[in-house]
Amino acid sequence: MDATSITDTFHRPLRDLRISVTDRCNFRCVYCMPREIFGRDFAFMPRDQLLTFEEITRLAAIAVAHGVAKIRLTGGEPLLRKDFEELVWMLAGLRTPDGRAPDLAMTTNGSVLAQKAQLLKDAGLARVTVSLDSIREETFAAMNDVGYPVAKVLHAIAAAQAAGLGPVKINMVVKRGSNDADIVAMAGHFRGTGCILRFIEYMDVGASNGWKLDEVVPSAEVLARIGAVYPLEPVEPNYNGETSERWRYSDGGGEIGVISSVTQAFCRGCTRARLSADGKLFTCLFATVGTDLRALLRGGASDTELSAALSALWGGRADRYSELRGANTPGSSGAAAARRIEMSYIGG
Repeated sequence: MDATSITDTFHRPLRDLRISVTDRCNFRCVYCMPREIFGRDFAFMPRDQLLTFEEITRLAAIAVAHGVAKIRLTGGEPLLRKDFEELVWMLAGLRTPDGRAPDLAMTTNGSVLAQKAQLLKDAGLARVTVSLDSIREETFAAMNDVGYPVAKVLHAIAAAQAAGLGPVKINMVVKRGSNDADIVAMAGHFRGTGCILRFIEYMDVGASNGWKLDEVVPSAEVLARIGAVYPLEPVEPNYNGETSERWRYSDGGGEIGVISSVTQAFCRGCTRARLSADGKLFTCLFATVGTDLRALLRGGASDTELSAALSALWGGRADRYSELRGANTPGSSGAAAARRIEMSYIGG
């Protein structure tokens, strides 16, 4: 297989691949997998529908040959997938055309991370991002809706730091009326720890989270609240297409980020493709359909044929949902949202 870098119709290269390894999660976060939808009787994917580790690695190798330099493993909760560290080891062995290992990271809710941190580091994982929506027990329990304690997530973060999976990033989805009162407290807690706290605007992904525009706290407001207590100054992005806008504390207390998925479209520089746990490739977080690569894999397609399929998919990509949405933001989830794929399915 002779692959080269590919660009879409807006000349955006394929640089990032986000791989969901399971649709299951042990949290029921209100903005992602609300209990009233994902209840006890919800039917998750049967095991035989999930891509095997070998299938995931094969597709990732083809993507890396086409220019992917960053792989992020997600879910659901990825550490619920049995022997997950074996997949990390397999992916860590991939090399770009110029001989470099792709940057390999994972997003997790932290519930299994403390036990797995050193194993993951030893297998080749570089970094972790941990979801934590409040430092206050009552608020966090309400957000994750399973009563999971803050202290256990903080322990997991410390374990990841000790294992060298850093800098650890902390993702806080901010929802007005739920946890926005804790913005400054979160900033204060993680200042000086070496962790990078990122504030994410509550997004209109899928149809199950009851999204409403008035529950979005704009990043500008987040920065104003923090800056009034801890003065901030902007930082240049790490790379073109970075979704997080970087800021640092003026006194040297560390760095934060804001992800303005609603108020400031970042489609223009988007270089991300997403692979679902059952092998569908999505070229946009807000997609309505994906392309079934599992069918090609299990139908006997060669690497050359898979490479050609990926080239055609990305080469024809014209997605810019957030830019179009920004011109006419809906007030709540509606028909368009009902056709979009759930965050828990493609891993965010």
